[in-house]
Formats: sequence, structure tokens, C-alpha cells
Amino acid sequence: MYLSKSKYCKAYQCNKMLWLDTNMPEVGEEINNDSVLDNGTKVGELARKLFGEDINIEFNTNLNKMIEDTKEVINNNQKCNITEASFNYNNNFCSVDILKKDNDTYEIYEVKSSTAVDDIYKVDASYQYYVLTKLGYKVTKVCIVYLNNKYIRKGEIELNKLFNIEDITTIAINNLDTIDNKIKEINTYMEQKNIPKDDIGNQCKKPYECPYFNYCTRNLDKPNIFDISGMHFTKKIKYYYQGITSLKDLSKEKLNPKYLEQIDYEINNKEDKIEKEKIKEFLDTLSYPLYFLDFETFQQPIPLYDNISPYEQIPFQYSLHYIEDNILKHKEFLAEPNIDPRRSLAESLVKDIPENVTTLAYNMSFEKGVIEKLAKLYPDLSKHLMNIHKNIKDLETPFAKRQYYTKQMKGRSTIKLVLPALFPGDPSLDYHNLEGVHNGSEAMNTFANLGNLSKEEQQIVRNNLLKYCELDTYAMVKIWDKLNSIVNERSELYGSPNRYRKLKK
Repeated sequence: MYLSKSKYCKAYQCNKMLWLDTNMPEVGEEINNDSVLDNGTKVGELARKLFGEDINIEFNTNLNKMIEDTKEVINNNQKCNITEASFNYNNNFCSVDILKKDNDTYEIYEVKSSTAVDDIYKVDASYQYYVLTKLGYKVTKVCIVYLNNKYIRKGEIELNKLFNIEDITTIAINNLDTIDNKIKEINTYMEQKNIPKDDIGNQCKKPYECPYFNYCTRNLDKPNIFDISGMHFTKKIKYYYQGITSLKDLSKEKLNPKYLEQIDYEINNKEDKIEKEKIKEFLDTLSYPLYFLDFETFQQPIPLYDNISPYEQIPFQYSLHYIEDNILKHKEFLAEPNIDPRRSLAESLVKDIPENVTTLAYNMSFEKGVIEKLAKLYPDLSKHLMNIHKNIKDLETPFAKRQYYTKQMKGRSTIKLVLPALFPGDPSLDYHNLEGVHNGSEAMNTFANLGNLSKEEQQIVRNNLLKYCELDTYAMVKIWDKLNSIVNERSELYGSPNRYRKLKK
């Protein structure tokens, strides 16, 4: 079959994945990797400048055109850097990110937008080495180019510091026979007319998430061992190979009590677990006025601003509900696009949250991490920021400790599972009812693209971002209020999502 390097890597992970991709793609689940592809494009374009001027082979759906264009550049230049140089050997096709030509010798540079070198990257680059050497090219070096996560931008981007280069030439040479045999195996495997019977295994999750996992496990009981939260996938596979797949069978094993508890609730459909005294102990650690904080951040592979590393979280928005004199109020911040948002966000935060008040976050390690970095970055705001940091409490605590637990939480304590478990069917708390932005990933990608939109489009998107982040902290208020109503045996106080809107400052 026609085999590109991406198809080869897919088959390297799992032959059946490539077969299904080719013959039954409709049974797979869509895995959104748009941001990964976008990051790859940005990093690839920048990496092209590492070695000076380059000659780019323009993409063409007619791959033969790209191959011919590559030959022409090679024949007309003694020394050059070619990007997307394209080759075909025996129906095995590859495009090389950066190919350095020096007379009759060549160097392959495979560019990755990652901050570490994964084994699959070595497989990818080795496949390119295989194709070129089989065609008779003398390749003297094979390297992986990847991002240096220790690099901190100061002024203009320094390419030689932003990128690391790892030489894997020896690995590529040693992989030649393995690749030859694998290609033969793939071609034979792909001749199958019926669905292959290959079983699931660790390859289903590594190096990439397989879109066909649910299809391949469609005949297992629901729920099953793969629905146990927190258990490592390799351990689940080990049980699977022992014939232990149902929760009933799994319950007979010696397991972490949390796993057994999840199984117990799943199998026996138990009533909600509510440990009032322990919940009360947590609530008693909080003091008024009470603030509810949630940040939204985005990250970029190439640092946009000074004092930022690749993929560092950059806060651009927060929502802040607070209860003062038994009245629920709300404040918010959303940065303008295409400028470093951190200073203005930090200034707004210290203005909106007084010192020595309790601030609640959900999974507080994230909010505390953001605040700590801001404090280090802005010494003049550090004292106030670290005071906020010191007084943050985690609303996830009662759920993480299973002091409040329901079957609907599925062994987890994330707010996206806790919220519908506590307020089933409440449309005002349903993220699916929001416009445009429904989760943190969408918020991150939406803001990153905000500067590319017209003013009218920006206004719509900004409104969507504000509503999403606002729901995050309103959800926290509702959860806190629910805990109080249970402990104090009263009705909820903040039942209307519109009650606080006219009270905004």
C-alpha cells in the first residue's frame, strides 16, 4: 500500500488502527488535535530559520509534483537547506521537515513541537532515513529538533536557545532492517478483507490515544474495568488479559479502597454518601467575606512575551464571585488580545480581592500556581498576591476525600462531574447550553485566536468567554451553598443564576 511516514507511525503503534483508519474510519471517535497541528505548523515554520535561508517545497495534493520539485532543487544546488523535501521509494513516501544538502551528503532534521523526544519521533525520523538511503542518498546525520522548556524569552527569540537538537543517527542506522520488515508486515496485514481480530493492549493509549478503543471494546459489559477512575491503564490491561473485565469480577480483587468504593456504587446503585460532620469541619475553615476564583489560561509553544517559557500557562481571564453581607456579587477580568495580559490581570486581582480573606478555588493547585508566578514576576504586587495565595482553600476537598460521593461522579471529583451529580438537569449549570465556549480547552484556543478576528467578532467571542468563566465560579458558589444547606439542613440561598447580575460592580 501507499505508506506515508504518518501511516507508518500509526501502524508502528497498532496495525489494526491503520486498517480501521483505511477501511472503517466511521467507527472511530473524533479526537480534536487542531491545536496540536497548529502548534506543529508554528514551530515548524520558525525552525526553518535555524540554519539560514531555505528552499521550501510547496505542498501539492499531487505528491509526484512535490517529489519532482525536490529533485530539481537537489540537482540545481550544491549546498542548500530544503524544507518539506519529498521522496518516494517503493510506494513509501516521506517529506523531510529540514534537509541540509552539502554537495553529495545530506542531514535530516525532524522538527517536533514537543519539549521532549518521544520514541515515536525516533521511529518517524528513522523511517525518513530508510526512504532516503534506499533511494541512494548519502545521509550522514539524523536529528530531532524540539523545544527547550528551560528557555526563558528575554527580548528577541534566540533560535539556538529555543530549540534543542538531538542526534539519533545511530538509532536510525540500527532501525533499517526493522523498518524493512515492518513495511512488509504492514503490506501483508493490510490485504485482509475482514476486520482484524487483534486484541486491545497498551498500544491503545501509547504513544497516542486510539480513536477506535471504544469500538474495539464494544462487546464488554458497561461499565467495565476501563471505567475505573485513577487506575493506570497498564494495570487494567493486565486484569483484562486475566479475563477480569466486569466490575463484579474486579470487586473480588485486592484493590485500593477508592476503586472498590466506585465499584460498589456502580454495582449496587447505592445512595449518595454524605459525611456531614467532615463536611462541616471543612466549611468551618472558611471565613467571610468569601471569594470564589477561577482563572483561564492559554499557552503557546513559542513564547510570545518576555519571561515566558515554551508552553507556560499565561493567565488571561478570571471570574470572581464573592459573598458580602449575604449578598452574592461578581467581578471579572478579560484581557485584550495580542498583548501580555499578566500585569493588568495581576493589578486587577489585587484590587478585587482584599488581603486576609478566604478565597475558594476548585482544585486550588492551579490557581495557586498562577498567583505564585505572578508574584515572582511583579515584586511590587508580590505581598498582596502571596497573601491571596496563602488564604486559598480548595472546594474540591470534600469530594476528593469522598466525604460527598455519588455514583454519577464515576470515581472522580472534577467540577464537570460533581456539578451535574449535585444538580441533575439544571439548565443554568449545564455547560452545553453555553455559546461558543464550553470547556477550558475551548477557552484557551478561543482566546489565542481572538486577535485574528474583526472587532464585531471579537465582541461576540469575548462575551462567550466571560459567560463561560462566570459559570465556573457560579458553579462553585452553588456547590458551596449545597454543602451548607446539607450541613445546616436549610434550603439553598443562591438558587437563581440571575439574582446577582444586577448587583455587579
